[in-house]
Amino acid sequence: MTRIAHIENDMSDKFGIPRQSGLAEEVISTIVFEPHYRNPDALKGLEEYSHIWLIWSFDPDSGSGDWSPMVRPPRLGGNTRMGVFATRSPNRPNPIGLSCVRLIEIENSDRGPLIHVAGADLRNGTSILDIKPYLAYTDSHPDAKSGFAAAHIQDSLDVVFPDSLKTGLSEDIIKAASALLKYDPRPSYHDDPDRIYGMKYAGYDFRFRVNGSLLTVIEVEPG
Repeated sequence: MTRIAHIENDMSDKFGIPRQSGLAEEVISTIVFEPHYRNPDALKGLEEYSHIWLIWSFDPDSGSGDWSPMVRPPRLGGNTRMGVFATRSPNRPNPIGLSCVRLIEIENSDRGPLIHVAGADLRNGTSILDIKPYLAYTDSHPDAKSGFAAAHIQDSLDVVFPDSLKTGLSEDIIKAASALLKYDPRPSYHDDPDRIYGMKYAGYDFRFRVNGSLLTVIEVEPG
């Protein structure tokens, strides 16, 4: 496999990255091609699509490649075992990921063509192996079964972000951070209302507590 591009965004840590693509559309990312692939002709016609598939490689420290036939999906509390091929765990025989993202625009720049997308679930710097258009008539199956994942499809938290902590933050950062926190970056088996967690985004450390379905941001510091 050859790295054709990498993704750039404000998600620097694994903690806080959406568990699936498309959940946090407030997070904007840019796909930057490697020099050998910076040919605008390769993207001709892509602007006609609203969504694209990203085929990518897990980071070396993600745990990918540690083959195990059974894994413990975080959404099941970390205690229930499922077959690896029934999950999207990074602990797979091959470190390959697949994400569907919304195409915002294609920009010509001094770094070649840039693809701006919304809703990626990739950490900053992740290698892109291929890009394909999303085809609604064949890729979308509204009646498909979602297995055990469907039990948590509506899981989200109410985020309280005090105005006093928003000073100096752009509206885009506030919206994106709130969207990431909404889907609860904590391991599912954590349920301590007094514990303080930290999520890094856009150069800031957002510290928060969770009590039931309420997440409260208690501190925002550069970090």
